[in-house]
Amino acid sequence: MKIYIIWLVGVILWNFGYPTAAPILDVIAAIVLSFMSMGMKKYLKF
Repeated sequence: MKIYIIWLVGVILWNFGYPTAAPILDVIAAIVLSFMSMGMKKYLKF
């Protein structure tokens, strides 16, 4: 659950930090953050 919350905070920060970003960039950012969260889950053992 902690990893999901970190991912969610990252998505929220992206959306508020770059409000004029194209929708495809929002999708790419969510995917990148998802891969990062999977990596954190693997290496940090949350």
